[in-house]
Amino acid sequence: MNQGCDASILLDDTANITGEKTAGPNNNSVRGYEVIDTIKSQLESLCAGVVSCADIVAVAARDSVVALGGTSWTVLLGRRDSTTASLSAANSNIPAPTLSLSGLISAFANKGFTAKEMVALSGSHTIGQARCTSFRTRIYNETTIDSSFASSLRANCPSTGGDNNLSPLDTTSPTSFDNAYFKNLQSQKGLLHSDQQLFSGGSTDSQVNAYSSNPGSFSTDFANAMVKMGNLSPLTGTSGQIRTNCRKVN
Repeated sequence: MNQGCDASILLDDTANITGEKTAGPNNNSVRGYEVIDTIKSQLESLCAGVVSCADIVAVAARDSVVALGGTSWTVLLGRRDSTTASLSAANSNIPAPTLSLSGLISAFANKGFTAKEMVALSGSHTIGQARCTSFRTRIYNETTIDSSFASSLRANCPSTGGDNNLSPLDTTSPTSFDNAYFKNLQSQKGLLHSDQQLFSGGSTDSQVNAYSSNPGSFSTDFANAMVKMGNLSPLTGTSGQIRTNCRKVN
């Protein structure tokens, strides 16, 4: 969602590059960098300088979904890696958990996605966890939330402190890639404000209902949207490079 599918997020800070890992949406939130390092190391030992970090990220995303019981899709390959990163772009381009429905629609539209595709991609929140700081206001101050659900979350997310305490985005089946996320929204059990905005009397309610009742349509739309996301402004040909170490430019 930032510069495109170019592995810019993997770059560590250096004297010449301020990376994206410390951007508000990423800091203490994005995890698994060491998994990419391990994959890259093994690939370099087998076929040095061939597989980009950007392609690794794209394939790993697909394989992770499949491993957790979700759908599969064909990942186009041949991306190259960026030699730059943008902290400011990461802070402004990555949708915040506080966004309204109109804000979400706009953020995704800026990258060429329809509202329907935005809802489908939001379904990725059927797995993963969020930090207390990103949903504290929702569980203490909002009314569009199931009261018992909010109460259960407060135990691990105090009104002050515990910013990095984690709760699953999908409390029903946190390690299964399914359509439970949408069922949760129907019950006002979306963890993030931005999650519940998809089902709060607005234009996307009908899409949430559709995915809740038809997991097959969610799987199809999610897969197609992931292919589209993987095609966001890729570097090809002589642009960029194939990094040897995903954390730094060659």
